[in-house]
Amino acid sequence: MTKYTPMIEQYLSIKEQNEDAILLFRLGDFYEMFFEDAKKASKELEIVLTARDGGAGKIPMCGVPHHAVNNYIARLVGKGYKVAICDQVEDPRSAAGIVKREVTRIITAGTILDDIMLDEGKNNYLVAAIVYNQIIGFTYIDISTGDFWVTERRADDTGEWLDNELQRINPSECLIPSEVANNSLWTETSNHRSLQITTIDFMSDVEEAEQYLTNQFGVNSLQNFGIKHYTAGLLAAAAILSYLNETQKGYLSHIQRINLYHSEEFMELDGFTRRNLELTLTLREHRKQGSLLDVLDACSTPIGKRLLRKWLEQPLLNENDINLRLDAVGELKDKILLRENLKEHLKKVYDLERLAGKLGSGLVTPRELLSLRYSLEALAPLKDELQDSSSPLLVELSALNLLPEVVVLITDTLDDDAPINVKEGGLIKSSFSEEIDELKQLSSQGTNWLLEFENREKEATGIKHLKVSYNKVFGYYIEVSKSNIGLVPDHYIRKQTLVNTERYITQELKVYEDKIINSRQRLFELEYQVFLQLKEQIQPYIGQLLQTAHKVAVIDVLTSLAITAYMNDYVRPTIVKDGTIDILAGRHPVVERALIEGRFVPNDLQLNPEDNRFAIITGPNMGGKSTYMRQAAIIQIMAQMGSFIPADKAALTIVDRIFTRVGASDDLSAGQSTFMVEMVELAHILSSATSQSFIILDEIGRGTSTYDGLSIARAVTEYINHYIKAKTLFATHYHELTSLGEEEQGIFNLFVSVMESGEKVTFLKKVLQGKADKSYGIHVAKLAGLPDELIERANVLLDSFEQTKTVQPVQTFSQGNLFDNHGSEIINELERISPDGISPKEALNLLYKWKEML
Repeated sequence: MTKYTPMIEQYLSIKEQNEDAILLFRLGDFYEMFFEDAKKASKELEIVLTARDGGAGKIPMCGVPHHAVNNYIARLVGKGYKVAICDQVEDPRSAAGIVKREVTRIITAGTILDDIMLDEGKNNYLVAAIVYNQIIGFTYIDISTGDFWVTERRADDTGEWLDNELQRINPSECLIPSEVANNSLWTETSNHRSLQITTIDFMSDVEEAEQYLTNQFGVNSLQNFGIKHYTAGLLAAAAILSYLNETQKGYLSHIQRINLYHSEEFMELDGFTRRNLELTLTLREHRKQGSLLDVLDACSTPIGKRLLRKWLEQPLLNENDINLRLDAVGELKDKILLRENLKEHLKKVYDLERLAGKLGSGLVTPRELLSLRYSLEALAPLKDELQDSSSPLLVELSALNLLPEVVVLITDTLDDDAPINVKEGGLIKSSFSEEIDELKQLSSQGTNWLLEFENREKEATGIKHLKVSYNKVFGYYIEVSKSNIGLVPDHYIRKQTLVNTERYITQELKVYEDKIINSRQRLFELEYQVFLQLKEQIQPYIGQLLQTAHKVAVIDVLTSLAITAYMNDYVRPTIVKDGTIDILAGRHPVVERALIEGRFVPNDLQLNPEDNRFAIITGPNMGGKSTYMRQAAIIQIMAQMGSFIPADKAALTIVDRIFTRVGASDDLSAGQSTFMVEMVELAHILSSATSQSFIILDEIGRGTSTYDGLSIARAVTEYINHYIKAKTLFATHYHELTSLGEEEQGIFNLFVSVMESGEKVTFLKKVLQGKADKSYGIHVAKLAGLPDELIERANVLLDSFEQTKTVQPVQTFSQGNLFDNHGSEIINELERISPDGISPKEALNLLYKWKEML
């Protein structure tokens, strides 16, 4: 059997318990990795792979400095690795043999707490999901903030709801039961997204799960959380907390409650719609800049930025809740001084949620506690500003808990210049403790004594450049250059020889060194103990701190929406119940802001459940059809999240879902063409939309032949209008569809106008009632720079095709005459025939006859 050194044996014992993680093993000022971990890490981190004697030959090794370890952890976790941190858990000076070491934290993509690895404007969610008795139990948590939610939903074969929730939440890691890892519900979902799936063993007993949760929250019952009877949800919630306790070693005191939510409370937006409307990220670059979130975000705090994203991703369905937000935004928009003062105070507030998370996880630093104090102090004038508010939501928010006890504790204990490092002194305020003050004074006197000692030795020896210095290895020493060695007194004891100098010690310096070092060590230990006591004293206030943080976040979001409304001339929408969407002079908020030259051309939109619920929009390429449709959907979302909107006026009915099918790309890895992707998206819309939904369709049927495409487009139009009756905007270049505006109740025509002057075409971007007769595709091709010869040939071909076009309008579902001129003759003959009384040959002859007639 291979015999390793005791230290390597210790490493292997700990590594055996963490086989699935890269183990960072603390040795002095470095975290070291060995064997296969070292090979992986050296490659991934691009650091040198070395070797050391492990007792049985050389073993691979690499390491990173302890002060920079978070940077390296972030890179490993970002590449999908699980990282285990193994620290020294006893003082090396008092250790008998090998210093005791333990894994103090395991870091995965969903369990990150360090700021360097987190986006301040976005939650980092860990998800857990399980199917129990045909019910999906679904829960998600941000361990850095304690934000914890659970829900249930009846399972379906497609996993559509689950996929939509995962795309909304965008988790960093997803926990699922080991035994269902290959279940189609999960594999189909993960195929559409680059989900990091972690399989774990879930509790199978609901009572056990419930007991586990009550223990975590320190309560006798889950009744107050409203989740007691949500059995699948309890299993998911217990699983996620068990995983966090395992990785964080029990440091979860900031996770104090779980919130129940129902997806029916919010407008449902599928992944296609979120991407197409570019709510939080742009479609191509996947950046915040250029998204709707970017336009609305004037928040001053990280907690506000995260909450604004949530509001945008979950528009409300409750009219009263929407109006409460709109009332508050309206008051802040009108009261300029109040709005500006709130913003100034909010700028002084740090990330209260993540500070609470650091407290609960035991990782908070002295500097972060000072940030907590400064934040709470900044809330006092903010609270005063809100005292005269009139809107109900602002009145409610003005009741801020300023946690004065926490402010006093930090102010009385911590030095205003406390460092980040907790074990090198300078933490505790003078006058807090007599013993600490005495040790500080002794340390200060020691510095003065050393200067006096150095001057005395220079005078006594005649060595002008003699210097007294210190390092951690040798302690205090006297340094003399080689040229002055002849002047060194006999009582100097040589300690170290360097290239150009010699280092010495004297009995007097040694005695004082012991005194100074012992006092400093005692000072550092005492200050550290006081700091630990301070953290324990603040722990009971974490729940109140999180409540205050949420109120501050809401104030920040409302202020941000008011600033955006004021700066961009947005108006308050009126929420109505008559099924109408009536927008006067609506604008696209992102496009409007992006325009460098010229003014955005506003447009109206009137939809109602009876006569004008389905608009067929025709007009030129680049004319603005897509912008017009997108802005209508975005205005609806903004209104239902509680924001003012870019329009002169609007009356809007609440919609339950918004669907968009705007453009398409192929999915070759899944064996799907562009047209197939389009049809899949369309099938999803037709199976999910209700009469309360809002549908945006752009260019249905363009990926196949003209006849196929036109047939599909018309059939889709008729199906939505007849059976779903959802409010719909449909942009198309199939001008043949415009006849439906005259034939079908509920369908009407809109077109994007242009102005022609000779060969010059100007896109006016104005949407009017009626229909277009051209698409101006060749003109757009010319603008794109296609060769002149090609453009001329295209115009000739277009003239030829238009003179001989054979595409004819077809009849609708509701009209029985499908055979035009010969309809009655064929129908009469069909009525006389008994299908069971004719031979196959006779039936075939009839088909040939009717075909010839047609």
